[in-house]
Amino acid sequence: MLDFGRFEALTFDCYGTLIDWESGIWSALQPVFRRHRVAVGREAALEMFGALEAEAERPPYRDYKTVLRDVLLGVGRRTDFEASAAECDAFARSVGDWPAFRDTSTALRAIHQRYRLAIVSNVDDDLFAATAPRLGETFDWVVTAEQARSYKPAPAHFELALRRMKLPRDRVLHVAQSLYHDIAPARSLGFATVWVNRRRGRSGTGAPPAAMATPDLEVPDLQTLAHEAGFGGQAPAPPRR
Repeated sequence: MLDFGRFEALTFDCYGTLIDWESGIWSALQPVFRRHRVAVGREAALEMFGALEAEAERPPYRDYKTVLRDVLLGVGRRTDFEASAAECDAFARSVGDWPAFRDTSTALRAIHQRYRLAIVSNVDDDLFAATAPRLGETFDWVVTAEQARSYKPAPAHFELALRRMKLPRDRVLHVAQSLYHDIAPARSLGFATVWVNRRRGRSGTGAPPAAMATPDLEVPDLQTLAHEAGFGGQAPAPPRR
């Protein structure tokens, strides 16, 4: 059983964990598919996105808006259409429109009563700034790909977060939905991890590429995480240090 009492801070992946990126990605792709008369289902489109994104995020570092533009161009190549520059730009900027999960704000507010919180995300600073109001809570630290100059599963995000937090890694718990981007690399670096399995009960991998990793705790959503951490989703907790 995970001992939540030993942690001082929780680091969170954002897109997929706090933000419903799969719904956001699919909503942004659908008008492009309609214009080009492409018949691709949601799950196939998400898995295509995941494979192309992982390829586009390989070194050397490029900003995430460029990654997303390249992803849409790759989707076009795979499905026989050529995305326009305007379509690529709109797809890249759609990140700010991706919705938060319904439990995100309430759970973060409860957890933040006791723990300091950090974002550790594969995104540009300006895109996260557009997302931040949807989270309903202000984070103590924010580490982006733009700041780390790399993309998870590379270790730079986690190393930068530790330097800023000034905490030993055994006092930090990493929370994420993607085994590939987060749980596997965090475990390899010695972090305790919680896998928020948002796809529990669904077939396929969705947007994150497939990966093997064993988290310290698996939960289906953030409300369950708040309950496991001792809040029950409602009860006030002692002030965080």
